[in-house]
Amino acid sequence: MSAQHIHILYIDDEINNLTAFKAAFRRLYTVYTAASATEAEQLLAEHEIHIIISDQRMPKMTGIEFFESILDKYPEPIRILLTGYADINAVIDAINKGQVYKYFSKPWNEEELKHNIEKAYEVFSLRRENKELTAKLLDVNEKLEFLLRQKLIS
Repeated sequence: MSAQHIHILYIDDEINNLTAFKAAFRRLYTVYTAASATEAEQLLAEHEIHIIISDQRMPKMTGIEFFESILDKYPEPIRILLTGYADINAVIDAINKGQVYKYFSKPWNEEELKHNIEKAYEVFSLRRENKELTAKLLDVNEKLEFLLRQKLIS
């Protein structure tokens, strides 16, 4: 799959950061931006998102709280946390509660972030493929069990 097919949702309450992110990555990926958790949830409902990148410190909800709040409804997207603050507790919470794949400091390094977006998408693809293969395997097992029962009956 080409990089353009990677769909990223970036959430940040600072409009300048949203603009900078979109300017840096829109030629490489399909980029959606949201200035709030509410806006982000709307975009998640409307589009298939592979990677969610969120700022940690936002007015109504932290990035970790947002990730936690969408975990049941949207478990597939890979989560990346960005923050301008070095807060080790936030990092620990991000990993434990929000199932965050990576943590980056602001301002982000474009090449490093691009590299990690590519790696995150590999993880996303492998998880999806694994899920599909598991479903196929279960289906084949059911068919085999049915055939075996038929043979035992006759």
